[in-house]
Amino acid sequence: MISAPAKAEWTRTPLILSFPDNPNFTETYGFAGNSGHVNLEGQLMRSPDSRSRTVYVFMHPTSVLHLLPMPVALADAGLDVLCAASRYPRNDSALIQEKVAIDLGKWIAHARTVLGYEKVVLLGWSGGGSLSLFYQAQAETPSITHTPAGDPVDLVGAGLQPADGVIFIAAHLSRAETLTEWLDPSVIDELDPDNRDPELDIYSPDCPSQPPYSPAFVARFRAAQVARNRRITAWAEDMLARLKAAGGPEQERAFVVHRTMCDVRWFDPAVDPSDRRPGWSYMGDPRAVNVGPVGLARFTTLRSWLSQWSYDKSNAKGPLNAAKIHRTPILLIENTADEAVPSTHNPAIFEALATPDKEYVRLEGATHYYLGQPELLARCIVAVTGWSRRKGLLEG
Repeated sequence: MISAPAKAEWTRTPLILSFPDNPNFTETYGFAGNSGHVNLEGQLMRSPDSRSRTVYVFMHPTSVLHLLPMPVALADAGLDVLCAASRYPRNDSALIQEKVAIDLGKWIAHARTVLGYEKVVLLGWSGGGSLSLFYQAQAETPSITHTPAGDPVDLVGAGLQPADGVIFIAAHLSRAETLTEWLDPSVIDELDPDNRDPELDIYSPDCPSQPPYSPAFVARFRAAQVARNRRITAWAEDMLARLKAAGGPEQERAFVVHRTMCDVRWFDPAVDPSDRRPGWSYMGDPRAVNVGPVGLARFTTLRSWLSQWSYDKSNAKGPLNAAKIHRTPILLIENTADEAVPSTHNPAIFEALATPDKEYVRLEGATHYYLGQPELLARCIVAVTGWSRRKGLLEG
């Protein structure tokens, strides 16, 4: 049995980064979106007398991570941890993935040039996993100069500094690919979510297909999910073109995406077998989340849809970027009972990684947040620190 070591004494130091930004379209709320600057907030979690030359950087596109079990456990283990927020904290309705990559680059540069760290390890947990891959791919070989909507965003000239290592943990393929696997394919009319195809409405007791689902039905279901994503993408591109052609002050539009938490794997354990709890998702009962106000992509904009949710247009898809990382050491940790990450996702990322310096760890029975699982959380920390030392990324 692995138990957690004695907890280190550490403190939280608030950090603020500010840099000029004059977007053509404001997608951040309030003063931060109108001051001509981007203002980023973060927390450095470390012992007051730390002399570590390595910092572990967490960033999620929209979440603020400094209270979650994983960063806290690393700080408890005596590591220096930087929880870095993007310009979209707690609100992804207008998020642009390419701008999040720029924000992450500002934090990594700050960690090295201002905080004085020699080694920076990106720890991509949950939605931060695909972000870390996206960032590292662009830092190694930058190529993006525009968003999928065609707006300028120069990652080539942004001076993104590669991290010294990347840890991909409890993380999914990407926001676009995960949303697509969770889209309710029964929706026929995006403006009327009650108008549904009864043959694909698996949450209805009247659906002719009930678990266990046939392979043919699963294939039809998956194809319909991709088709719905593509219909929304086509509509968003068409609406953007119409707004641009009109030439008026309205150059962006917000909209609602209904029913975004529907997946055959949750009610048929034979589809994507894993140790996760049947009939449940990381947000609770998926049937309730599907129609609730806080589902993935529930509130979004034309540009944000194309950047973070579009199956075909998003630049931040996990395997796409994993294949562009050629020289960075990568540690991938799969939690086998993860309620948020399908079991097919981690193997797909590992297979796609171009770097030969990659390792894979499976934590049997671990859930997404490790709630009530201190021993499994301790095993995760041991895996992180052991790998870091073997790769020369952590002293001691």
